[in-house]
Amino acid sequence: MISYIIRRLIQAIFVLFIVSLLVFFAMRILPGDPILMYLSREQIDSLTPEQIEATRIEFGLDRPLIVQYGSWVSDIFHGNFGTSLFYRDNVGKLLAQRLPITLHLGLVSFILATIIGILAGIISALKRGTIIDTILTVVANLGITLPIFWLGILLIYAFGVKLDWLPVFGYTSPFEDFWLNTRQIIMPVICLSAFTIGALARQTRSSILEVIQQDYVRTAWSKGLPERRIVFRHVLKNGLIPIITLVGVHLSQIIGGSVLIETVFNISGMGRLAVESLFSLDYVVVQAVTLLIAIMVVTVNLLVDISYCWLDPRIRFS
Repeated sequence: MISYIIRRLIQAIFVLFIVSLLVFFAMRILPGDPILMYLSREQIDSLTPEQIEATRIEFGLDRPLIVQYGSWVSDIFHGNFGTSLFYRDNVGKLLAQRLPITLHLGLVSFILATIIGILAGIISALKRGTIIDTILTVVANLGITLPIFWLGILLIYAFGVKLDWLPVFGYTSPFEDFWLNTRQIIMPVICLSAFTIGALARQTRSSILEVIQQDYVRTAWSKGLPERRIVFRHVLKNGLIPIITLVGVHLSQIIGGSVLIETVFNISGMGRLAVESLFSLDYVVVQAVTLLIAIMVVTVNLLVDISYCWLDPRIRFS
């Protein structure tokens, strides 16, 4: 197990290295000059070419790309994410302000989606062929097929504009106003959870139906064991491996989906920060956000792989 974890950590470092290279050089080939975004129209008209070049030197944009990349990586290892060109502030400070918002939305969505999706899948499998199974299957298929940004617009129109039940934009810390925060995150959480609920419900139903056909489950039924004990001790645990894999994948998708949802609902989280920085050619912020998301995804995948051994002792990592 230890050797497997070490190998996976080495692979994770290599993946992060590739991601950092791709995002760094991809940002540099975009059209436009970030310095012209940084300077106001009045400054551009009043400054001489030498002064504009001095600003470019100040942010290190005059150096060769490979030198800029090496400097950026070195600064990250020292805990310095650089200075934003657009916000004119420390990137680490910006991430510290925005990341808790994204994590709050993502974790609430993830917990609700996991619980609801797995329970819906279990009920659908145990009630196979009934009206309950049909309804849950239709709802799961809708959750998978609906684009989350379109679902967000529909929710805003229905519950925000027409019924005026929920605020349509903004985010307030739960430590400042818990009730207002709850009302503000209901629609974003629904949008972030919809696809995961549908996918988990379908996968759980499929896994449960497959395990139910096994001989040891039939033996448990024939012994007269309680249904709850059979489902949770024998059926669910043995059917969890593909479900856990899907849970890990969709946790990563929830983190990525925050880019769309935070834009639709005007939430000042890390996703919206990435969008604003991309349009303003704020290289440093986009690089930091992308690298941070990559670290989260790699960590989740590693935890999912390790969990296999706990769920099924027959699995051994060589």
